[in-house]
Amino acid sequence: MKLLLQKIRRGLNTKLGFFLLVVFLFAIKSYWAYQTKFNLGVSGAVQEFLLAFNTIPATLLFIGIALYFRGRLSYWLMIIINALLSTWLFANILYYREFSDFITLNVIKGSGTSSGNLGTSLGQIIRPSDFFVYADVILLILLLAFHLIRIDMRYFKRRYSLTISALAFLLFGVNLGMAESDRSQLLTRTFDNNYLVKYLGLEAYTIYDGVKTTHTSMVRSQASSKDLTPILNYIKKNYAAPNMQYYGTIKGKNIIIVHLESFQQFLINYKVNGQEVTPNINSLYNSSNSISFSNFFNQVGQGKTSDAEMMLENSLYGLPEGSAMSTLGTSNTFQAAPALLEQKLGYTTASFHGDTPSFWNRDNTYKSFGYQYFFSKDFFPEVKDSDVGYGTKDKLFMKYAAHYLQQLPQPFYAKLITVTNHYPYLIDKKNTDFPELTTGDNTVDPYVQTAHYLDQAVGELLTYLDETGLRKNTVLVLYGDHYGISENHKDAIAKILGKKSVTNYDLAMWQKVPLIINGEGIPGGINETYGDEIDVLPTLEDLLGISSNKYIQFGQDLLSSENDQIVPFRNGSWVTPQYTKYGGQYFYTKSGKQIKNPTAAQKKKFKAIQKQVTTELGLSDKVLNGDLLRFYKLSGFTKVNKKNFTYNVKKSLSSLKKIQEKLKTSLYYQNDKKDTDYSTDAPELTSSTSLKYPTK
Repeated sequence: MKLLLQKIRRGLNTKLGFFLLVVFLFAIKSYWAYQTKFNLGVSGAVQEFLLAFNTIPATLLFIGIALYFRGRLSYWLMIIINALLSTWLFANILYYREFSDFITLNVIKGSGTSSGNLGTSLGQIIRPSDFFVYADVILLILLLAFHLIRIDMRYFKRRYSLTISALAFLLFGVNLGMAESDRSQLLTRTFDNNYLVKYLGLEAYTIYDGVKTTHTSMVRSQASSKDLTPILNYIKKNYAAPNMQYYGTIKGKNIIIVHLESFQQFLINYKVNGQEVTPNINSLYNSSNSISFSNFFNQVGQGKTSDAEMMLENSLYGLPEGSAMSTLGTSNTFQAAPALLEQKLGYTTASFHGDTPSFWNRDNTYKSFGYQYFFSKDFFPEVKDSDVGYGTKDKLFMKYAAHYLQQLPQPFYAKLITVTNHYPYLIDKKNTDFPELTTGDNTVDPYVQTAHYLDQAVGELLTYLDETGLRKNTVLVLYGDHYGISENHKDAIAKILGKKSVTNYDLAMWQKVPLIINGEGIPGGINETYGDEIDVLPTLEDLLGISSNKYIQFGQDLLSSENDQIVPFRNGSWVTPQYTKYGGQYFYTKSGKQIKNPTAAQKKKFKAIQKQVTTELGLSDKVLNGDLLRFYKLSGFTKVNKKNFTYNVKKSLSSLKKIQEKLKTSLYYQNDKKDTDYSTDAPELTSSTSLKYPTK
């Protein structure tokens, strides 16, 4: 044992030995912080390994810089670099505790909206254990100061330094390869900073964010107000005037958006073994008080759910690569639905989601959109087995959301984002006895079970709205955000459609999702207009009586007779009532018959449609990438000041209490300041379950 200790000490008395000690201590410290200071959602052996492994490449690279210097300077540079990296880790620990996210370059530059709030509450945020990140720095200083480790003055060959740097890059490549195999499109979709840190480490995340932000800044810096001219000309030319039968018919009513995760149109009225998959949603779809769209398509790209939200709130397309909310949501200027409804009609605005607030960068993007409140998982009670997949199970989520919904001053605009009907469609047996599909595809078959569970959650919400009387003054908007069963499951899709095989036409129609606008007194019926997610906001605006003819929005009112009914997909394909282009092939939309030899007139028509689709997608991309809305002065609209918003639990609840007392229009006040009952058969809640919501 003594001999071993002597060998270790001799090793530590070399520059390489001291370097490896610094790297080891920093890696251990980082892993400890990842596990105890952040909520990264690590699960499975691969993710556990990567969480420990990803600390090594960046540590080798950055601390290895010191090896290019000689003598004592090299040693002290290792400690200084360690201290700087530790300070960055320390800062992120504090920032994460307040905002459940990591620091971005935009925050450092001052364009982030949260840094001011953090500074005022540091005293309440810091915990003694946070300073443990400096423990190894202090230890190393003491080891050198008391000569327990001697400085090796010998020359460290340059080729050894280069080898260590090369090894760092090699290990990062291995790290990235393993991360991509466990979470595909990790960098291109960037749906959550937690994922980047979990898989690649804090330092790699910081570099990635810096590169991404710098690129965005370069594009923004080259943009000017002149870039708006072709956009305004296009929007003016393609504006669809409102249908006066509907214009202003829902003005002053509450709006509840129910975001149906991965919910496809084929589920409407669909049965398995004679049982309706979604009886509650079917009832809404077929109601005489619902405008239900039978030819409504999703248009998402890599941003998936976040693309759907971008279109719903802004009538702007998602980007061709990645997520606009993730890459641009923090820094861009928006004229989004929450801000428009608050400023023009006095609505209270809130979004609800049963996952971490940083997912898809919602915690920052929602401030840019002008959401006054964002009730994320942080606001919900802690209940055993309440989560599945991407957050709180829908029945529990709806009940928790109702707790805050009753407190919103009316009229309000509230968006409820469900998650249970999300790939890989997991639901425990105690929550469903609904039969699976029998396609033989293990991914596809349970899809109807989670869809049925989602429908039950919607049914419980409807019962609550009816029993509290809130339904009478509320318009419900239910929409599917994107497909649930991808094109990779063609055999299963064919069985669902009752076909031997599927064509590109079938896959185009497979992109249909429901859109239902339900409210008392709305002239309802099944509307066969061909439309898409980009059209939702202009449609709601006309229903609310705030014409969108001056807005930079690329959608058209679905109820307008002037709607051109051209449905662009993010990849440039399209659908119209007459023709469909998908997978490079053309079809008659009504029959699905392929057009193999188009006539000259058809070719001319296809070219014209394609030009409009390409132009529209390109112009929308210019608005986002150039942040062009910062140049556009919308009459009667004040630019959103992100510093006015915080989604910190205590601060939000304090603000909500004050606005309730001031306006006294919430359901809670109408009910003599008593909580309204919400009934659910969620098995996670028993008679002994005590729900403890966070308090001010």
